[in-house]
Amino acid sequence: SAHTSVTTVDAPMCPPSPNPSIVSFTSSMEAQTYRREYGRHLNNYSKVYRLPADDEEHERLNHQHLMLIDIMGKYPQCLPDVMRDDIPGETKAVLDLGSGSGAWVMELAREFPNSLAVAVDLVPMESLSMPDNCRSEVDDINLGLEHFYGDFNVVHARLISSGIKDYPRLIDHMSHCLRPMGLLDIVEFDFHVYDHMADGNHRRCDLETSTIAEPWVARWMIFANVAARNAGGDPDAATHLRQWITSHPAFEEVVYQDYWVPVSPHPSFNEVQRRVGSLMRDDILSFLKSGRPLLLGNGVPEAIVDELQLNAEAELRTAARAQYIRYQTVYCRKKAPL
Repeated sequence: SAHTSVTTVDAPMCPPSPNPSIVSFTSSMEAQTYRREYGRHLNNYSKVYRLPADDEEHERLNHQHLMLIDIMGKYPQCLPDVMRDDIPGETKAVLDLGSGSGAWVMELAREFPNSLAVAVDLVPMESLSMPDNCRSEVDDINLGLEHFYGDFNVVHARLISSGIKDYPRLIDHMSHCLRPMGLLDIVEFDFHVYDHMADGNHRRCDLETSTIAEPWVARWMIFANVAARNAGGDPDAATHLRQWITSHPAFEEVVYQDYWVPVSPHPSFNEVQRRVGSLMRDDILSFLKSGRPLLLGNGVPEAIVDELQLNAEAELRTAARAQYIRYQTVYCRKKAPL
């Protein structure tokens, strides 16, 4: 299929520009990039990804970034080895797909100043603090990544499944973007809530959208899952990540982990869980607002969206239920050629 890559700074693998990668964003570019829907700014390039791309959403993503570092660390332990400046003439490079606010990729660019960091998203990053060795590209990664093949030591994606049409195909493209022994690092969640079970086998709340009743956060999440799927995304990708990557012939040293994150500081949780639950509660409270265009765009009547949101907010603020969000992470290395 025809593929157009709109680059905000340089062509795909030119050396980093000597000037800071800051784009002046004119009002005509803004009209082309964004559309206003249900009171929020959404990207104008993909009908699949239907979460906002505005300042409020970027603030949520920045807070979420700090929370995720707290829960699972900044990156896999082997990443500094992969990014070490140890091959004469080769600039180590990292690709962040669906970079959002850019918090992860800009932090990495600062930590490895001799590397090149490329952030790809449906809207340009508009950060005034973007490091010189980082650049932003506007692209719909559903169209393919051939223009990035063989160029990167690290490929990273975090919480992008709701905007991805064919996740196994994306994983294959990621494998081709990596250099030999490069690192793939993916984090996703499955748009479900899990009830606490004493034996640790927490039970997924499989609910219907035909009923409007408690548990409210879990009910809202089911509506979001259905809406993302109806828009063409793959909100259940987290469930299959491990199998897709393990069965891909390009990868080895596959490490899978899941993280059970409390949705609120329920009284039955320990001190650490309550602290993390407070952070997660704030993230979900913001996510309930971000998800309005997703639900309304899927035809859910506004009165029902309001009812779901108000009740979910009350359930979170009172920490009424011992429940979790499940983050699933996979990282692995690309095999060296025989």
